[in-house]
Amino acid sequence: MNWTLEVVVVPVTDVDRARDFYARQLGFAVDHDTRMGDDVRIVQLTPPGSGCSVVIGTGAVPRMPPGLLRGLQLVVPDLRRAHAELTARGVPVSEIQVVGENPRPVPDPLDNVGFFFFEDPDGNSWAVQQISSRG
Repeated sequence: MNWTLEVVVVPVTDVDRARDFYARQLGFAVDHDTRMGDDVRIVQLTPPGSGCSVVIGTGAVPRMPPGLLRGLQLVVPDLRRAHAELTARGVPVSEIQVVGENPRPVPDPLDNVGFFFFEDPDGNSWAVQQISSRG
């Protein structure tokens, strides 16, 4: 039996601001933006190529303090390109860092151990890691 992680709820203060950040700046697809009355809104966004989405919203999503999530992680085949894309879209990202050592020889020294980091407008933190074998 497969058990797949499909959705992560990300706590935010302003749904429109967060939707804009995830869709426009990060390039996530907006799967749906559903309003059910004045106090219920669910927005589901999915990173390109991902089987897991993030959900932001009000009312029907679990209430958590905004900025609570730490260590959300995206994986890309080309860290330098991803870094350049987010920088060009105005996302404040850290410098590329090597964290640890590769367990085996790899063609690119950033494979598995290359990362950069950023936060969404509410302070939820994200890591981006290079794993080219998944590309």
